[in-house]
Amino acid sequence: MSQPSEKALVPFVSVDHMMRLVHQIGVQEMITRIAAAIETDFKRWEAFDKTPRIPAHSPHGVIELMPTSDGEAYGFKYVNGHPKNTSEGLQTVTAFGLLADVYTGYPVLLSEMTVLTALRTAAMSGIAAKYLAPKDARVMAMIGNGAQSEFQCLGFKALCEIDTVRLYDIDPAATAKCAANLARSGLTVISCTSPEEAIEGAQIITTCTADKKNATILTDNMVGSGVHINAIGGDCPGKTELHRDILLRSSIFVEYPEQTRIEGEIQQLDADHAVTELWQVMTGQAQGRSDARQITLFDSVGFAIEDFAALRVVKAAIVGTDCFEDLDMLADPDDPRDLFGMVQRAA
Repeated sequence: MSQPSEKALVPFVSVDHMMRLVHQIGVQEMITRIAAAIETDFKRWEAFDKTPRIPAHSPHGVIELMPTSDGEAYGFKYVNGHPKNTSEGLQTVTAFGLLADVYTGYPVLLSEMTVLTALRTAAMSGIAAKYLAPKDARVMAMIGNGAQSEFQCLGFKALCEIDTVRLYDIDPAATAKCAANLARSGLTVISCTSPEEAIEGAQIITTCTADKKNATILTDNMVGSGVHINAIGGDCPGKTELHRDILLRSSIFVEYPEQTRIEGEIQQLDADHAVTELWQVMTGQAQGRSDARQITLFDSVGFAIEDFAALRVVKAAIVGTDCFEDLDMLADPDDPRDLFGMVQRAA
């Protein structure tokens, strides 16, 4: 039987591997590393192939592919969004991803991305706030206390030095879960009974709800001047969280306009409504927060370059660890013209 050569083996990071890797590195350090990689890649934005993610919508949810390449490496993520899953004891979002070498076309990493997406979403939120939030922001309202919430809170602690989170969810059990998970985080955690209570004294407001509908988590009269809004729950057509009038009062920043206009909060606005691309702020080509009374809004839907950066971090982090296994998933005969002969020899 022909033995696979070493070059045909692909490192695979399972959910168990990812959890062990995160424990070894630490959640906040992992978010910090991913944030640094995302910022590096956003600052070379023009080197990447870019396209809105490719969706397959159904009455049950959405399944999407998110591809990109910088000419040397290629990456994609498979991800679903099924809000009804929670009521069935399933995750709303699951994902896996792949990195490949452009020169050979061979995959070089296959990884779970359900946990990794939560980490990179927190990293992206923190990066945006670094450029857009008030400089003295120390209090964040976390509205929506589901699977992403703890990662968001720890990401803001690591990257923006917040010290207090005010939690609210329509389900009190979700708030209790989040508060318990953050009990030893070093954050002051305040559980609230309404979104109005949660945003009291908060300079940063993060909304992260899952219902696939045009919701109004924040009404116009709830949002005063000088705050930064991190809206991450609206991420597909027909799914929003903010009242339209809030958008009209805000300076809006996005990842990739062609995708955000379809999936983000700005789907509520005219197609030519002015927005600023965050990569331009990072490179100094555009201004971020410019006024203490300004309302800044990061209309986050997630973009492939962020996942690409997160996969790069994982690929580097697993070297010398036991947090992966090699998969024999590529046919690699000794003679590349004799695939049939390799199959015959396996008999």
